[in-house]
Amino acid sequence: MDGNSPPAAAWSVVLLCAAFSSCAAFLEPYDLLYDNAVQAFYSSDYDSVVRFMEAALSSHSEVRRTKVRCRLRCQDQEPFDETFSDLRFFDAVLRRAACMDRCIEEKLGAQSVHKVSEDVVQDFNRRIPYNYLQLAYQKLNQPDKAAAAAHTYFQANPEHVEMGQDLEQYKDLQGVQEEHFVDREARPHQRSFTAAVRLYDKGDYEEALALFEEALVEYYRADVDCRALCQGPQRFEGHDHLRYRYSLHELVSDHFTQVLHCEHECVRDLATRPGRLSPMENYLPLHYDYLQFAYFKLDRLEEALQCALTYLLFHDGEEFMTDNVDFYREVLGRDGESRKEAAWYLRRHRQELELLLIGSRVMGVDFTEGNYWSSTGGRDDSHRIPSGTDGWMEYVPISEKKNVTVVAPQQLKEGGPLVYDSVQLVQNSVALNGTQRVLLDRVISEDECEELRHLAHAVTMAGDGYRGRTSPHTPNEKFEGATVLKTLQYGFEGRVPMRSARLFYETSERARRIIESYFMLNSTLHFSYTHLVCRTAITGQQDHRNDLSHPIHADNCLLDPDANECWKEPPAYTYRDYSALLYLNGDFEGGEFIFTEMDAKTVTASVKPRCGRMVGFSSGGENPHGVKAVTSGQRCAVALWFTLDPLFRELERLQADEVIQALDTQSVWGQGLSINPKDEL
Repeated sequence: MDGNSPPAAAWSVVLLCAAFSSCAAFLEPYDLLYDNAVQAFYSSDYDSVVRFMEAALSSHSEVRRTKVRCRLRCQDQEPFDETFSDLRFFDAVLRRAACMDRCIEEKLGAQSVHKVSEDVVQDFNRRIPYNYLQLAYQKLNQPDKAAAAAHTYFQANPEHVEMGQDLEQYKDLQGVQEEHFVDREARPHQRSFTAAVRLYDKGDYEEALALFEEALVEYYRADVDCRALCQGPQRFEGHDHLRYRYSLHELVSDHFTQVLHCEHECVRDLATRPGRLSPMENYLPLHYDYLQFAYFKLDRLEEALQCALTYLLFHDGEEFMTDNVDFYREVLGRDGESRKEAAWYLRRHRQELELLLIGSRVMGVDFTEGNYWSSTGGRDDSHRIPSGTDGWMEYVPISEKKNVTVVAPQQLKEGGPLVYDSVQLVQNSVALNGTQRVLLDRVISEDECEELRHLAHAVTMAGDGYRGRTSPHTPNEKFEGATVLKTLQYGFEGRVPMRSARLFYETSERARRIIESYFMLNSTLHFSYTHLVCRTAITGQQDHRNDLSHPIHADNCLLDPDANECWKEPPAYTYRDYSALLYLNGDFEGGEFIFTEMDAKTVTASVKPRCGRMVGFSSGGENPHGVKAVTSGQRCAVALWFTLDPLFRELERLQADEVIQALDTQSVWGQGLSINPKDEL
């Protein structure tokens, strides 16, 4: 091929343009642009990476904006007639459909061109394009743009160690300023709210007020957009559309219920930060909570009363806010009214709930109302405006939790029951010369070890979990891994025995229960990440080795051996609380697991792997650890990390739970599993 010829995917765009009367009139599909950018990246054509990837991001945003704009416009142009009848209803439905098709295709061209694969959708949701961009800008010596791309990616992927390290390096580069670290995908309502809280915490209530009010305007605007996007195609899990035999009204009810559920869940979507599973606690009501106190501090009591009454719409009878309302009424000598937009929003929310409950009964689908704002923010009695008018009005900011779930501190214990009769305690913390450590044998049997090793040989991929790097920790060993969800996918596709895939799932659950019980934890231990891993010594590269298979580190903090400190801050996995390694074999040379002091040199305990042996420990700086070089053969294990914070539960684990539940209830699988096996750490 001629060196100046466009890549193959680019010809697709040329052909698409030729099919239309005027190429300039239509938007290029973002999946094709994305594919061009990725191909250019692997060809080291970084100018083209930037050109195609920036165009892909722009196209992706424009597709979204166009769909929202057109759906809202057509709703206004084709309203449902007040004099209701079947014909008038379907007349409006058909006219809206025609209106939306015309509107969208005027800007985008044929809509079929913009139907992209689920993998591409997930890549954009996870902000993968910004990872490519930061590397390309780095190669092009544009550190300011690289920093912005890296920061944008890291906001949605805070567990990505390499990106966190890159960001630290950017801070030291000449020409990179603090203002370059911007989130290019920041949602306006969340950006304004975060900035407002920052000002509020500094006591700058006047500036905070303006941003809180702006955040509310942006929130309700984002809610409209979110709902408009819900009107797109729906997935009918468990239905084969070629054999779809529902009646007209059942079909309409099914689709409408799914759309309505999507719209109802916009509450959760708007309160969820990028890369997180759980929404910020009490998100929308907190706007009014902050506002009522900021207005109070500025002696604008009428507005403070209005916001306090609005907060009580969400939390009727909440004690502290009721006291605040009584105080405002006493000082003002009159009552007030809550804000109309919030009252309307809540009325609609409750009406939707009623319809969803009806729909779930009609269609035989379970529906559980989300936990949108059941918590009031966790204030104590000292954090309120005192009743009375004595003029002393000290008030501590209401949201002490900084919008994250606070896990109750654990009292360190160990020695609880091992849950399973076969499991044998080998060494406790004292014998292992540390704290919160345990060594166990016979966690699984020889037959189960062998089956899991066979599974590993069939499903693990080189570099899985480490962005495809086959030797992430040492160039002298090959690293391979696989997640629980991926193995279940392989089992469903018949590529491995489903029995073996389920064994991996059940073994990890067994390990979790043992760790939770032995360390006598007083709250549920959740999976943070689960990995079936093998490390293989590379032949010809073992002479005179002085490196480790996995360097000394701690799992939830950045180990600083020189200072004898472990800094619990990103890019460390700060949310991890406990870790475990369950070994599947011992027929290799080297590969001992070691604990050290915080100097990363003084070995305090060494564990020789063998089938069914498991070492478990707390994930902090009290337990630095590593793996000695594997100098011959292959070392396989199930690596597990756990968290006490449900906010950081492993997404793939939740999906795996659903798969197992579906198998156990013999559910119909429809179009297959919707699984994205890629996990980038």
